Amino acid sequence: ITLANEGTKTLQAEQKPVALLCIGCSLIASSVLLLQKSIWKACYKTSKVPATKTIVLFFEFLVSVGAAILTIVAMPHLDIVTNVTILNGVAVLSSLLQMITQCTAKERNRFLLPSITAFLLILLGYVLFLVLYIMKNPSDIKMAVWVGLAVGGSFLVSFNWWENYFRLISENSSSVFLKDLCKDFRKCQNLLHILSSLLRIVVTACVLGAYVPLAKMDWSVVTSIPSRETRIIAITVGVQLISSALCHWFAVAACKMHALRRCFIVPLYLASLAVMALLVIPVIVYYQDYRISLNGTSSINFTSYCDVVEYNNISVFYCKMFSVNTFIHLPPGSAVSWWLGLVLATLHLWFLSLYRIQRTQNLFIRRLYEGGFLEQSLLLNTRFDIQIAERPVFLCATMWHETYEEMMKMIVSIFRLDQYKPKKEAGTTDVSFESHIYFDDAFRYVAGSQGRHVNEYAEMLVGIIRENLFTKQQQVPDQTLVRTPYGGRVVVTLPHGNSLVVHFKDRQLIRHKKRWSQVGLICCDQVLQKIEKNNTYILALDGDTDFQPVAVMLLIDRLKLYPLVGAACGRIHPTGSGPMVWYQKFEYAVGHWLHKTAEHVFGCVLCSPGCFSLFRGAALMDDNVMKKYTIKASRAQHYIQYDQGEDRWLCTLLLKQGWRVEYNAASDAYTNAPEEFKEFYNQRRRWAPSTMANVMDLLGCSNMIVKRNTSMSRLYMLYQLFSLASSILSPSTVVLMIAGSLTVLLDIHPNGALIIAVIPPAIFLGISFKIKSDTQILIAGIMSTIYAFLMMISALVIVGNMVKQQTILTPSSIFIIALACFYLVTALLHPQEVGLVVFGLLYIICIPSAYLLLAIYCMVNMNNVSWGTRETLPVGGAPAPAARLQHTTIPGMYMFEEIQLSLLVVLTNLHIYMLSHTEPVADFCFSLQEEEKFFRQLTKQYLEPLEENKKKQEEMTDNLRELRNKMVFIYFLCNALWLTATFSLQLSSSTLSIKVPKLDSNLQATGEHIYIDPVGFMFILSFALLVVIQFFGMLYHRIYTLIHYVAFLDTESKYDTPQQKTEEVSTTTTSLLPLPLLEENTSFHFYFTVFWHA
Repeated sequence: ITLANEGTKTLQAEQKPVALLCIGCSLIASSVLLLQKSIWKACYKTSKVPATKTIVLFFEFLVSVGAAILTIVAMPHLDIVTNVTILNGVAVLSSLLQMITQCTAKERNRFLLPSITAFLLILLGYVLFLVLYIMKNPSDIKMAVWVGLAVGGSFLVSFNWWENYFRLISENSSSVFLKDLCKDFRKCQNLLHILSSLLRIVVTACVLGAYVPLAKMDWSVVTSIPSRETRIIAITVGVQLISSALCHWFAVAACKMHALRRCFIVPLYLASLAVMALLVIPVIVYYQDYRISLNGTSSINFTSYCDVVEYNNISVFYCKMFSVNTFIHLPPGSAVSWWLGLVLATLHLWFLSLYRIQRTQNLFIRRLYEGGFLEQSLLLNTRFDIQIAERPVFLCATMWHETYEEMMKMIVSIFRLDQYKPKKEAGTTDVSFESHIYFDDAFRYVAGSQGRHVNEYAEMLVGIIRENLFTKQQQVPDQTLVRTPYGGRVVVTLPHGNSLVVHFKDRQLIRHKKRWSQVGLICCDQVLQKIEKNNTYILALDGDTDFQPVAVMLLIDRLKLYPLVGAACGRIHPTGSGPMVWYQKFEYAVGHWLHKTAEHVFGCVLCSPGCFSLFRGAALMDDNVMKKYTIKASRAQHYIQYDQGEDRWLCTLLLKQGWRVEYNAASDAYTNAPEEFKEFYNQRRRWAPSTMANVMDLLGCSNMIVKRNTSMSRLYMLYQLFSLASSILSPSTVVLMIAGSLTVLLDIHPNGALIIAVIPPAIFLGISFKIKSDTQILIAGIMSTIYAFLMMISALVIVGNMVKQQTILTPSSIFIIALACFYLVTALLHPQEVGLVVFGLLYIICIPSAYLLLAIYCMVNMNNVSWGTRETLPVGGAPAPAARLQHTTIPGMYMFEEIQLSLLVVLTNLHIYMLSHTEPVADFCFSLQEEEKFFRQLTKQYLEPLEENKKKQEEMTDNLRELRNKMVFIYFLCNALWLTATFSLQLSSSTLSIKVPKLDSNLQATGEHIYIDPVGFMFILSFALLVVIQFFGMLYHRIYTLIHYVAFLDTESKYDTPQQKTEEVSTTTTSLLPLPLLEENTSFHFYFTVFWHA
């Protein structure tokens, strides 16, 4: 706008169209970005055609015409101060609509007076503006036209934020038209934004194209502008476009980080003042210096000064533009009025209450920003009311036959939550929690006694609670073991007032094993009628999971803000010692760094692990989720998909119903990992077939999922298809890698090396059908050791060849260098975990074991559907007696007469914490008789113990074996075809190959060539593309993880901490706390630590 002014001498008069073209580009830049974003979103899903599009497009037409006339036509004829401040006048209609909104809704009338004052001040600014310009020279008709266009254009621009207030007016109005208009706009945003963006681009182009000829300017000068002016224009426009986009992104980030006042409102208020100061102060300073230099020899006014500073170090056009203004030393009254009007019109922003990482669509009415009115558009685009409702949060938990150390981890985590959120009076805290541990298969027969007794695991848990977690000075009150229809129940009051309820399940009274322990009582109609299902959250854990309260709160944030998020998982850290754990540390890190982040960013996470995940009650209560999840396995494939990976099967059902599954990298949890080779292989024997079955199930329902799930597109399903294909072909890929290693080591022909590489795994595959699984694991362990040495020697030989041949442009060297650099950069972006790179060396040499031998073991033993670890012996003895409610007093335990059935036994072998809303839930309390009736009905419907039918078991064993044979044939047929294709291409390498010039260490051509088969080249290229996609997904996810964590620190640290700790957990508990709670005196250290942690 400055360059287009008549007073500037930076551009000649005939070159003004170039400056006007740049103004037009600045105006439509945000529309182009919005068009691209809306098209991208529309490609994900079908967009409905709005019924009221004419009204919306009419408003968009007015805004685009007003913006073009104001900036292209009128503002180049005004001075700098007016141009900077008149933009604040676009709040005129917003302040008027605020008045109307608050009059229709009395609860918002505390901002009525500021809105009225803002409206009057903006009108006063327009009056002063008209008086200043028109009265200066009443005969100047052109100036009167420019001034009128400026006022009219700014008023039309103010229509831009109509929806911010029409939405609220319609809620308090009986007008059906307004309600339909706002509803239509919300449902059809993508298509409306596409149409409105195109309309704005066309209108701006038309105004610009019509004004240049009318102003007697010629477009031909655009192609003949000198290079110096071209650079000036390019830099000016580039700075404006880039800084505007960055300002918008940082403004959104500031709001999400809970820095609304200091990092959003204040900087935007001061923006126009800073620009005026930057432009006005130098002019005044130079003018005063020039007057002093005259030593009183002559008097000079400001206009005369501008005529004599042609060669001074200040641009002359500044003087020319300021000379129009009669108030040089003080800002004009119109500028002050407009600025104060904008401040008062956005005064409500100071009192907004936001969630952490508030959703962008809940923060702002419109997407993106206005190129010509950046700070005004950001302030006025913020929603007039952001309602925050207190939500009841229910967190629940369970346990299996864990060891002493594993139980200790779980109990310590519960005590941390108790300390972090002490029990308070209703209404004084946002959440309170109640811990429920559901102990599966907790009873046994004892010879010479009547009935069944709790087993040694249950006794161990009670011992941990009684002896290790309370101080010696504290007297633990007597408690009562209450017999229930599912077994028994014990309740403990934690040091800070919260309750811990342990439910002992009897496998003869209720169905056992993990999937059936996850089926809850949340389908109780009497309860669900009074509990808001969408705001019921269930934390699922394994019995050995160790976590911090912060991790739970971060997951709660995700579900609070995004109503379609059905589950959210955290970063799982395997714990233990030994080479197998070291391998898994790096494997888990890569899986979370790359795979889970890519799934989160580009679609949905396919598996929210049961060891640490938060589920939404409404998602689990969904009929099509619960009904299918409670289906008994009646076919062979059901045993693999349903029972071998319950967490993945549950997420598959959620995704099919349209729920989103997310990943939060800052929510850390620690769980024990297999330390023995056999245990590791048996664990993955369950996971691998289940993973493949569920992914194939999702891909088979791609069309249905894309229609139902707003987060999953066809491109994302294609990404998953490629990932599945890569996983299936991993054995043959490893064989090819081994063949390459043999080629380097033995200096033999690639085909000969390929034959040698195929023989050992083929023999292992053949004999695995005849030998026991333990023998298979023993052989796999021996072969894994041999392959590890082979990989290590091959890597050293490749490095030696690179030095010897003085070239890095070979397939092997490129692969090693690229892989090392990729993992190193990825690790550096996770500073807290960068040390895991050391375990990457072990991960690489174990690739043949993990992707070849393990794949063979998993496929051959697919028919084995046993758990593999912690198997329970068959129950012997007499049949179970009828369950009766009995009270058995245990020293150190107290009696519990009533039970809250809000989410009792929900997801029972998932560890569950129940966080209840601060309002009393006495309505959900049942008597023991009602409880017994309730559990009996539930057990009869879902959880009756499965009867053993040997004939059916034999049939199912045969079916599983037949399914295994089919899948093994198809799986290894695909790998055989891939190896055959590679073998054939290597035979005809002279005719069918890609010739690549060989480069030396200085990247200079050596005259020699390297021949690469096209199939291998395409595979490597596809793998590289997959890695690049995951890398960019990780970068995006890291940024928003940091924003979330900073927002958490800024809000959660302000929560009240208990003034007096009534009891302290014992030294054993304290020693297991890896991080301290938030305290003010450690805030700096904590912020610094958490910054790197995030």
